[in-house]
Amino acid sequence: MEAARTVKDVSPHDFVKAYAAHLKRSGKIELPPWTDIAKTGKLKELPPYDPDWYYIRAASMARKIYLRGGLGVGAFRRIYGGAKRNGSRPRHFCKSSGSVARHILQQLQNVNIIDIDPKGRVFFTTVFFRDLDQVAGRIAVAI
Repeated sequence: MEAARTVKDVSPHDFVKAYAAHLKRSGKIELPPWTDIAKTGKLKELPPYDPDWYYIRAASMARKIYLRGGLGVGAFRRIYGGAKRNGSRPRHFCKSSGSVARHILQQLQNVNIIDIDPKGRVFFTTVFFRDLDQVAGRIAVAI
């Protein structure tokens, strides 16, 4: 009998796509009204082209919490940051939007996927492990 698959056993790209579709299908996460006009950081010139970018970012953040745990808004700003282009001047690292990360964490907390301790660190609930491992298991079966 084959062992149960976890998030660590499947491709990150496939997992994020599948979990984003799961979040969208479930309808538990509410899209804020500004998702079509918001940039994901001051380093970006335009908002994302993909209309489902919010679900993809939420799935990616959930995967990061699963793998590392204890991440807060500041850590996610650093993880999703990148190089800001300064025209003819050199590029420099710039953090991503804190409001996007904060809003996604609040949405995940409202759905009881994660818990936030008094220090602001993020931890997971049993529902979180079950959901993510089920999605990973479906991906492993499909391969």
